[in-house]
Amino acid sequence: YAVLAAGLSLMFGVLRIINLAHGDLAMVGAFAVLWLVGLGWSPWLAVLVTLPVMGVVGMALQQWVLARTLRAGVLLPLLVTMGLGALIQNGLYGVFGSEARSLADALGELSWASWVLPGDIVVGQLPVLTLALGVAVLAGLHLMLRHARLGRSIRAASSDSEAAARCGIDAARVHRAAAAISVGLAALAGAMLATRATIEPYAGPLLLIMAFEAVVIGG
Repeated sequence: YAVLAAGLSLMFGVLRIINLAHGDLAMVGAFAVLWLVGLGWSPWLAVLVTLPVMGVVGMALQQWVLARTLRAGVLLPLLVTMGLGALIQNGLYGVFGSEARSLADALGELSWASWVLPGDIVVGQLPVLTLALGVAVLAGLHLMLRHARLGRSIRAASSDSEAAARCGIDAARVHRAAAAISVGLAALAGAMLATRATIEPYAGPLLLIMAFEAVVIGG
């Protein structure tokens, strides 16, 4: 949920858009991984392939949909992303059906393996790995925003896009990059969720609510 919230927060902070389809995009990423696993792919390879593809989806979504809706005010992006979420939900239902699915079987022993700590404390390996991956992703995102050229451009565009453009920063390019990262994070969060729980086509809105809660609590 922290990774999902990071993507939602990035989208709002840079593009000033509350993406109501964010949870549904996470489900697209999760079902894409499940589809590749069903073709015989390793779940880890499936995730590595899905993330850049979803990043391209985010760039296209920003360039061809979101950027145009922003010209019409604040309300239209909300309505468009709400409609996009409904479209994704019904599309996933039409392709994959209503059956709940999970990546647990593809992970094999990792899904139930555990470590026994002193004092007979049992800690699951998958939850620890999920926590470590989430922390690593958030730390990497923080370092990128603080030190990388793209990160500085994103922070500048989020503060004042017009002033950033006058300083030579291509605001449209920065917005596309931010959207790509946001959707990629959503896909990663969806895949991580599918390793520990079941997912279904209409789970996106619940994920969106959890992401909103994380954003509000985390600031």
